[in-house]
Amino acid sequence: MKLRIVIIGLSITSSWGNGHATTYRGLVRELVRRGHDVLFLEHDKPWYADNRDCPNPPFGRTELYASVADLRSRFVADVRDADAVIVGSYVPEGVTVGEWATRTARGVKAFYDIDTPVTLAKLEREDYEYLAPHLIPRYDLYLSFTGGPTLARLEKQFHSPRAVPLYCSVDPDLYFPERHKRKWDLGYLGTYSDDRQPPLERLMLDAARRWPQGKFVVAGPQYPESIRWPANVERIHHLPPAEHRNFYNEQAFALTITRADMVRAGYSPSVRLFEAAACAVPIISDRWEGIETIFEPDEEIFLADTAADVLRLLRELPDEERRAAGQRGRDKILTKHTAAHRAAELEQYVRETKQ
Repeated sequence: MKLRIVIIGLSITSSWGNGHATTYRGLVRELVRRGHDVLFLEHDKPWYADNRDCPNPPFGRTELYASVADLRSRFVADVRDADAVIVGSYVPEGVTVGEWATRTARGVKAFYDIDTPVTLAKLEREDYEYLAPHLIPRYDLYLSFTGGPTLARLEKQFHSPRAVPLYCSVDPDLYFPERHKRKWDLGYLGTYSDDRQPPLERLMLDAARRWPQGKFVVAGPQYPESIRWPANVERIHHLPPAEHRNFYNEQAFALTITRADMVRAGYSPSVRLFEAAACAVPIISDRWEGIETIFEPDEEIFLADTAADVLRLLRELPDEERRAAGQRGRDKILTKHTAAHRAAELEQYVRETKQ
């Protein structure tokens, strides 16, 4: 049975400085493939307007709105009559948008938290940038990028009627292995954040300093000019999604680093983790609780605490073992973590809630 779904999200048209757009693109495309009608509503912000790498998504329907007043006036019928209305994390004026959406919608009302541990840390500080405690019980579903104990906390402490995991995912049509000349021994893709910089220093930059012959790369925007990069660390200031596959396939290992709030919460795989794995690139990751529920350590992923751990893998792991680990990681992705899997899970959650 066809569902009418409205998603009010941070962005689907621009991946600049956010990981939301690629998640929404895969999810919306797969929902449409399953026969559903999807409308995505995005607040038209100048920083995205200047950096739109997908201005007209070729799936579903995307509309930009200029303000909350514009949203209310133009899309009230769409929200009212939808089978499901989903409001995402970091939506501008998200509390006001959520109050209106939950008051207006007659169908299933859901909050899609692509930043769950960050959101909970904000709520503890009484920082209600896009979600407030009184709104959580008004959403029938809390769709969370974080699983594990966090789901019980959302239900018990914040009175969510139902908190369920809807992890990030990857598009296997866009991320797959290719033969490329290797440029780097280790690569990292991620926007700068204060809490990720210390582990980046520890796991990559220290390793680069200790191994001057090694080749390293960091891709992503917003890094301060004050950072002193080792000479053998290449910088790419912005890498649009269309170039991610080539980037991963040109490195021997991919490094993933997790935000501090997500490390504390655990069970928070990142989209970059899935993208690299889908390209069959072996991953070196920091440690967090629940990672073994996503990938099997030492078989599908490698965990590191120090630069010495990283260098041991880069310099000593036989190439045959390195490639085999990357392939096992890709196999896991294709069986559990594609955008098609997430669309099917979302459909199931909505249908169960409608009953």
